[in-house]
Amino acid sequence: MKTGSEISLVLAEHAEPEAGPDEAIVAVHAFSLNNGEVRGALHDGIDGDRPGWDLSGVVQTAPEGSGFRQGDRVVGLVWSGGWAERVAVPTSRLAKIPDDVSFEAASTLPVAGLTAAVALQKKTIGPGSRVLVTAATGGVGIYAIQLAAAAGAHVTAFARDGSTAEFLRNLGADEIAVGVEAGEKSGPYDLILEGVGGSLLGAALTWLAPRGVCVLFGDASEDALTTFDSRRFRLQSGGAYGGTVLYGFFLLEELTRPEGAADGSAILADLAQRLSDGSLRPIIGRTAPWADIDATARDLLKRKFAGKAVLTVGG
Repeated sequence: MKTGSEISLVLAEHAEPEAGPDEAIVAVHAFSLNNGEVRGALHDGIDGDRPGWDLSGVVQTAPEGSGFRQGDRVVGLVWSGGWAERVAVPTSRLAKIPDDVSFEAASTLPVAGLTAAVALQKKTIGPGSRVLVTAATGGVGIYAIQLAAAAGAHVTAFARDGSTAEFLRNLGADEIAVGVEAGEKSGPYDLILEGVGGSLLGAALTWLAPRGVCVLFGDASEDALTTFDSRRFRLQSGGAYGGTVLYGFFLLEELTRPEGAADGSAILADLAQRLSDGSLRPIIGRTAPWADIDATARDLLKRKFAGKAVLTVGG
């Protein structure tokens, strides 16, 4: 809803969703918020917009042969309209969740978990690999640190200050780099997952090891302009030469490209199983009823808590 120049997020009645031939209708129990969708809704939204990407709940109807049936507990991803009581979700972006995984925990997986998991595939990593994660206390960063550590990589988490060091180490980070100087000193890195942009991206591009990859998955910085030392990026990275890559990551493209699209359903199922067996843990900074969407979204942008914000539907 827009009043004058002010945009507010409010609950409103809407028509029941209609499922397409490859969609299931899900009764939503919980959804989580992401910085990108919240910024878009509050800064660029217009009356009638229906935001929402991440959701979890129970299948009401599903296409025959899809592998889903009424009553299945699921987690899913849509590109709009996920903040609702019932949502039509493509089965290609839907996965069952184990009974011991809560709807609240599962709802944190789609955007953050898929982004972290797919971005980590842009460079083969394992024991001996060095990985840097910026925006480390955000949803993607939290999962990226855990997944990279589980793969055996040496993980450095980039932090604005030292107050989150213990938190990041508990996630699996081997080192905490506070500030640009520390980030450079801990390198070079085989893989960098960069979610800030601006001047930090410019610095990070010079920290890559030969044939290293920097995956830009977000742009949390207010300054979108990046400058960098092109010679050091191309010729002198890690004291050797060449092969370095800057990869612009956009989840929608990763999941829908004509050839070689990431299997969103299978990755979500794997992440949900990791929640179940305890090898991956969600960090939920706030849980609130969905009627509190406006206040919760604003607090998320103000970084009043680490981790994800989860809203519960109904009740």
